[in-house]
Amino acid sequence: MRNFKKLTSALLASTIVLAGPAWAAQETELASAAASTEAATAAPTGPALWKVADEDTTIYLFGTVHALPENVDWYSSAIENALSASDSVVTEIKMTPEMAGEMQQLVMTKGILPQGTTLRSLFTPEQTAAYETAMGKLGIPAGAFDQFEPWYAGMMMTMLPLLQQGYSPDAGVEKVILTKAGDKDQQALETIEFQIGIFDGLPQESQVDFLIQAAEGIDEIKPMLDKMVAEWVEGDADALAALMNEGLTDPKVAEALLYARNRNWATWIDQRLDAPGTVFVAVGAGHLAGENSVQDALEAIDIEAVRVQ
Repeated sequence: MRNFKKLTSALLASTIVLAGPAWAAQETELASAAASTEAATAAPTGPALWKVADEDTTIYLFGTVHALPENVDWYSSAIENALSASDSVVTEIKMTPEMAGEMQQLVMTKGILPQGTTLRSLFTPEQTAAYETAMGKLGIPAGAFDQFEPWYAGMMMTMLPLLQQGYSPDAGVEKVILTKAGDKDQQALETIEFQIGIFDGLPQESQVDFLIQAAEGIDEIKPMLDKMVAEWVEGDADALAALMNEGLTDPKVAEALLYARNRNWATWIDQRLDAPGTVFVAVGAGHLAGENSVQDALEAIDIEAVRVQ
């Protein structure tokens, strides 16, 4: 179950493709991420904001949650000032009106099992029982995802409990940031195809393991994410890292979802410092927390990221 917590956190706070509207091909739209939380004992300082700079370039690094309930107050003056000062905004993928159709097409291309194979045929009897019990809790027919590969079913198993409780990507941080950015130049670190390829490229055993652990932990998704978002809103980077990084036992999954991408982004930042200007980079909070974070990858190439909020 510990690995499930880590993977769920990675999905909901690290990979923006999962928060997009492509899942509208299902019975409902996708929602990801978490809920508002109980008031903290100390006054919140806001989500963590970092800065990398040289003599003529400033790059802000802001960790996001890709969808939130409407009542989460996170947009601080420090974030507003950094965004206002920036010439361009960089997100994980470029968010355009065409994104939904592209994502849906990619899922249907990469996420379908070979003819004659069904999702449940990949399970042991015990796994089948856990999966069908979880589907029953969601109010979805057991065979609804039989044509899909385990990675896609695992995503849906993780997202749908939140969707059913009213969460929406419309309140996601990226959507707010881009709305407030207005006509600023928008760039992206990755493509939709690349992000979907991360999950499609995982070993089938890892895909099934995530799906079944999600099924077994379906009742824990909301409480676990409540805690994660609480730490994010508070700006407690250490506590968020503890939640995000606990118990990941599959090194292939960790490398694919987080670590390799963090190194890639550090290289992008290094190269971007060669050009003048100010950039606001908004990526999933999981990439800016814990060991092997983007900041760690930057440190490995002698670039310092300084926290400014």
